[in-house]
Amino acid sequence: MVINKGRQRLRYLFRHLSGVGLVLGTLLFAFSLTPSLLPRPLVAQGVVSGLSFTAGYALGVAFHWMWAYLHIPEPSLRVERKIKWVAAAICAVVAGMFLWQASEWQTSIRTLMAMEPASGTRPFSIGLIALAIFISLLFFAKLFKRTFRLLSRRMAHFLPRRVSYVLGTLAAVALFWSVIEGVIVSFALQAADRSYQQVDELIQDDLSPPSDPMRPGSAESLISWEALGSRGRRFVTRGPSGEQIGNFLGEEALDPIRVYVGLNAAESPAERAELALAELIRVGGFERSILVLATPTGRGWVDPAAQDTVEYLYRGDIATIAAQYSYLPSHLSLLAEGEYGVENARALFTTVYDYWRTLPSDERPRLYLFGLSLGALNSDLSFDLYDIIDDPFHGALWSGPPYRSETWRTTTTGRDPGTPAWLPTFRGGSVVRFMNQDQGLDVPAAEWGDFRIAYLQYASDPITFFEPAAFWREPDWMREPRAPDVSPDLRWYPIVTMLQLLADLATGTAPPGFGHEIAAEHYIDAWVALSEPEGWSDEELARLREHFIQARETGK
Repeated sequence: MVINKGRQRLRYLFRHLSGVGLVLGTLLFAFSLTPSLLPRPLVAQGVVSGLSFTAGYALGVAFHWMWAYLHIPEPSLRVERKIKWVAAAICAVVAGMFLWQASEWQTSIRTLMAMEPASGTRPFSIGLIALAIFISLLFFAKLFKRTFRLLSRRMAHFLPRRVSYVLGTLAAVALFWSVIEGVIVSFALQAADRSYQQVDELIQDDLSPPSDPMRPGSAESLISWEALGSRGRRFVTRGPSGEQIGNFLGEEALDPIRVYVGLNAAESPAERAELALAELIRVGGFERSILVLATPTGRGWVDPAAQDTVEYLYRGDIATIAAQYSYLPSHLSLLAEGEYGVENARALFTTVYDYWRTLPSDERPRLYLFGLSLGALNSDLSFDLYDIIDDPFHGALWSGPPYRSETWRTTTTGRDPGTPAWLPTFRGGSVVRFMNQDQGLDVPAAEWGDFRIAYLQYASDPITFFEPAAFWREPDWMREPRAPDVSPDLRWYPIVTMLQLLADLATGTAPPGFGHEIAAEHYIDAWVALSEPEGWSDEELARLREHFIQARETGK
């Protein structure tokens, strides 16, 4: 009896599903299993496959509705039922073939990045996750349909029928949007912000306030140990000392200066910037040969691979200043408080730059900007070219720039003919240059001016190369010639590729030198080409690269 009821429900469900939707959904489901930029975890793959199937099914339903709306003849119910069963069988075969191949595709990416082969794609688990996603979104769509019908019927009592349909649709969209964006998303972001703030305020047991009065966080500092925040405390205490740098170089070296101001150090961005500047002056930051204004990522993290390497290159004769602008990870910070990050970056740059330009040009340090990921975006937006054109700073190194970075997009779109989108040349490389793990910043027979901008990026980085337009067109970076760190099996599929890149952006992981993990040895090459530190031979630079590679492999 129970079995018969189950069969009846299954037949009922099958009869009410769109045959065209099942075919298109299965097609997009199969495409979703193909490789993208990074290896995908099981859950991420299931979600992408579920969203792809749902998108294909929705297209099929829309196509069938348009067919009926145009009064094009349709097959009889008997013929339609047979077509559905044949289509279902074909869909099962296609899905099975692609699920079987999925493991090899994921392994090909991992092999390209020198990672361990995948243990298996677990196709049954992927199918269950995808099915759960589809059922959830189907329920959501039916709920929206009922809401629309209810509102339309109420309006039809005093409005024409077609007008009531239009207004009912708009009202349902507004209602659902306000609930999702105005309640659920806002509550989630506020909860995340409070949670990350509590983590940031925790005092780590493995760190102690510095005893050196010339370090931020010390008893004599203008910035208290608590005001540094979690990321700031690690930043000012975990860098290489002058003794460590000197031992490697075999000569005397200075202790690098690091100044950091946490988000809770003062109420406003301007106040935090003034506090950071006062501390930088107190510890002698403007007496060093180079000053780096580093814009952190969302949670206030400054990449040690970028920071430690430049401090070695300048033998400790360097000062770095940074200010936290959020407790949230970069992707959440961009959603919740994107403008606030820009405001903070602009306040710190303006404050430091205005003081720096008052100093005699032959006595002040060379000034460079640095930012990784969201830090690169905010650093780019921290200044206006017209404000610095009379007295420009020396350059900027922006690594893993997000796809929303305006300067990056402009220079990539306006690249010189014949250069690939994943490693462009812009106007001969006179101001802006790009590098990756295989090619440096040097451009043959081209002069790099006094004001320099360098982008360090990997073609396998979804933070940089994600673009919403991949929903309907093939991105330029996917065309030949293909970047060496991108799978040759990667293909563009409408809708699916955008979802794959979105999953890579949110959950993808890669070893250093791929994806969004910038390797220290590549930072060395970038800093050397950009700022030209003195006293380094090719042999010494090779030894420095090896030093950081070994430190990464040994976890030191």
